[in-house]
Amino acid sequence: MTIAYLNGEFLPLENAKISVLDRGFIFADGVYEVIPVYQGRCFELDRHLQRLNNSLNKIQLANPLSTNQWQTLFTELIEKNGGGHRSIYLQITRGVAMRDHKFPSTVTPTILLWSQPFTPPTMSSGLKAITCPDTRWLHCDIKSISLLANVLFRQQAAMAGADEAFLIREGNVTEGAASNLFIVHHGTVITPPKNQFILAGISREVILTVMKKADMTYREENIPETMLRQADEIWLSSSLREVSPVITLDGKSVGTGKPGKMWLQVWELFQQYKKEYFSL
Repeated sequence: MTIAYLNGEFLPLENAKISVLDRGFIFADGVYEVIPVYQGRCFELDRHLQRLNNSLNKIQLANPLSTNQWQTLFTELIEKNGGGHRSIYLQITRGVAMRDHKFPSTVTPTILLWSQPFTPPTMSSGLKAITCPDTRWLHCDIKSISLLANVLFRQQAAMAGADEAFLIREGNVTEGAASNLFIVHHGTVITPPKNQFILAGISREVILTVMKKADMTYREENIPETMLRQADEIWLSSSLREVSPVITLDGKSVGTGKPGKMWLQVWELFQQYKKEYFSL
């Protein structure tokens, strides 16, 4: 049985209920985070909480809890669900109020957490991806619960037999429907820069950290669609996929059609970083 946390109470997930007037339900007026848990311990919690704060600030919603309160909640949630490898889903909405587009004058935010088992990724044989026009709004740097566009992109990928959709805006690739993007071009790793067109992923930051420490050559700059299609390697990153190789794009092989050497190097660096992070 999955135990959730809703507005101050731990309870079975199936018993967690919200009002139909919750602004998250009516307007998608809220933000979220997904936090990986390894052996009962949150990974990169400070970075996840900082990104949560950034998203809350951008929608003008005060963080309802302190860092220590969040840490206490996560610890108790993990324990109540049996520990081990898990993921935590955290959602905050503006709360319950009569339907009106403008912010309500007084309202209490809705806080929802739940946790489910998570299998850390292993050495990957490679994923498939397609490309789609990036038709989303201009605030993709907010981790908004308004994910209909992303859902449609991922469904389009699934219908094409692929795992992810990479999004193209004004001739440049921005990110995946639920991931960040890296390519290897002439021996250099390139990832799109942080701006309003991408959500700056935590795994993306870890990858940049380990590459810098290993003196690997990388750049943060726009990636034209033509460069994406000519890439020697393509990777995607996310909290639950860490860093994974993409071996086909729109039905055509990427590079040799197998996971590349630079991906393998970064994957091993990522695993070492996790061990050092937890002092395992």
